[in-house]
Amino acid sequence: MDGDVRLANEAWETLFRAQATIAREFTEADTWGGMPPRDYSVLYALSTAPEGLRITELGEDVLLTQPGMSRMIVRLESRGLVERRDDPDDARACRIRLTPAGVETQRRLGTAHARHIARAMSRALDREQLKTLQDLCRALLDAAPAPQRPTTARRTERSNP
Repeated sequence: MDGDVRLANEAWETLFRAQATIAREFTEADTWGGMPPRDYSVLYALSTAPEGLRITELGEDVLLTQPGMSRMIVRLESRGLVERRDDPDDARACRIRLTPAGVETQRRLGTAHARHIARAMSRALDREQLKTLQDLCRALLDAAPAPQRPTTARRTERSNP
């Protein structure tokens, strides 16, 4: 049993360090056009939701508190990238949607980011290894407790960078 515990912890440490290292590379990349990567994450999340998302849904997706997400939405609104629309299902709520400028910005930055991801991931992994990595990560996500699964699984199934 001790060997399994040790192996699981070593595997986690390796996965965590690899993800943190590559994420730092992406954050420091010159592909964001002056936009903080976390702001881009909101544009990316909204790109898969034509009807928009509530601030709470965005916060879960981007892993920000509601006050932090509200401040970010104000910044993105002031840049003309997102807009608030009444929620047809709840008169007390609103949905955040991309504006046409937000769609264009997300696509432009997303294309550059997707290319950077492809270069970083294929530096050491061939196509078969990438598929295996994807399968292993999906298995971890599928086995996660239910409250964490919907947001995380939705993000991994997106095909739009």
